[in-house]
Amino acid sequence: MPQMAPINWLSLFIIFSITFIMFNMMNYYSFYPTLPKSILINKNNLTNSLNWKW
Repeated sequence: MPQMAPINWLSLFIIFSITFIMFNMMNYYSFYPTLPKSILINKNNLTNSLNWKW
């Protein structure tokens, strides 16, 4: 493989880098986190407990 031109290595590196970055960005932004139900229940209980009953 040393007979390959350096510009060819550079273009392969650039194509690989762009593909790698795009793949990571698509995976990062396509993930939609969901809250566990226990956190949602605790949040509702917290807001309800802050209402004072005089």
